[in-house]
Amino acid sequence: MRGASPWQRGVRHESQVLICPDCQRLHDLDLDSCSTCGSTALFCRLGEVECRGCGAVWMARSSTDPVHPPTVAAPPGLSAEVEAALNRVLGRA
Repeated sequence: MRGASPWQRGVRHESQVLICPDCQRLHDLDLDSCSTCGSTALFCRLGEVECRGCGAVWMARSSTDPVHPPTVAAPPGLSAEVEAALNRVLGRA
């Protein structure tokens, strides 16, 4: 089926969620709102939440500790593997 999806996007607890058509009929979806303009038209990507209403952007907090989000450490050697893969794909010597 092509065309617009009946599912809507929202942000809840600073995580992107999809809202099915049945749930959209509920009055209280418990979606996050922008602290600047109050809009619930938000989207979350790469650790940031952005308001479609006013353009405000803020860092998403961790759901386990809203004050101190966890640090993500890359496995040893990952940066070298990524660099080598990019060099192969981009044809660098």
